[in-house]
Amino acid sequence: MIHRSLAVLCVLGCSLLVRPAEALAQASCGPRHELVKLLADQYKEDPVGIGLAQPGQVLEVFASQAGTWSMVMTMPDGKACLIAAGDNWEMVTKIKGNPA
Repeated sequence: MIHRSLAVLCVLGCSLLVRPAEALAQASCGPRHELVKLLADQYKEDPVGIGLAQPGQVLEVFASQAGTWSMVMTMPDGKACLIAAGDNWEMVTKIKGNPA
């Protein structure tokens, strides 16, 4: 997971032309379309869930067949930030009428 997160940070960070300390602070955010493309191209992750967070913010979960996953928060201005990532994603389907 650490290597995966570092790869995302490096790819996004390399596109920024700022001082190194500022690049590290901003590296996990960028235009939504670029972050979504990166997740699809490098990790084969597609959207599997979406919801509204704070007013105007959209939270999305992306996952791959291999079990990798990423959570992305998109702001009203189109800026998206990778807020979490991991492995062993599993889709859970709740059966109607079953409380478990």
